[in-house]
Amino acid sequence: MRGLYALKPWYTRRLGVIVRAAVARGVSPDVFTVVGVVAGAGAGAAVALGWWPVALVLLVARLGGANLDGAVARAQGTSRPWGFVLNELGDRASDLAMFAGLVVLAARTGAPADDAWWAWGDPVVWALVAAAAATLPTFASLALAGAGGTRLNGGPFGKTERCAVVVVATALPAAIPAACALVVVGSCATAAARLAHGRRQLVAAA
Repeated sequence: MRGLYALKPWYTRRLGVIVRAAVARGVSPDVFTVVGVVAGAGAGAAVALGWWPVALVLLVARLGGANLDGAVARAQGTSRPWGFVLNELGDRASDLAMFAGLVVLAARTGAPADDAWWAWGDPVVWALVAAAAATLPTFASLALAGAGGTRLNGGPFGKTERCAVVVVATALPAAIPAACALVVVGSCATAAARLAHGRRQLVAAA
């Protein structure tokens, strides 16, 4: 299951004019990595302040930067191992900023009422647990790539889904524990799915 990652080819086509302009002007793919990180940092600040429309726009920009760096590198024929490293670091930094913002928002808005259906504990703890769980799919993919497999992306709960859930949680801070629980379950399921798929690849290649 690829989740919202299945929309990446469509999104890349929408960004085609930027790719062509970058190729024509010789813009480095690393520029788009930086744009994605800066947008991710801005989104984290917007999440912390509860400005969900701003967070939405900046997270879309973050996903655009993460998409464009690879697309421009491929179009220019300049894909390189170090670009892969920068892309991974940029993605992790952006995720960290986003969840840091969610932790701050959870601390600012406080715990829900005890009789609320989403009152599953301290929202700050939930946000921290979700931030840790969100790293599992990437760890699984990088471990498989290090073993000679494919660097797997997508769902059922990948980067795009995480961004969408955080935007919803920013708009509805009272539901932060429920949103974070979804991140935890979805991230664990995604890591398991990637490991299962990667194992089949490695066994078949052995």
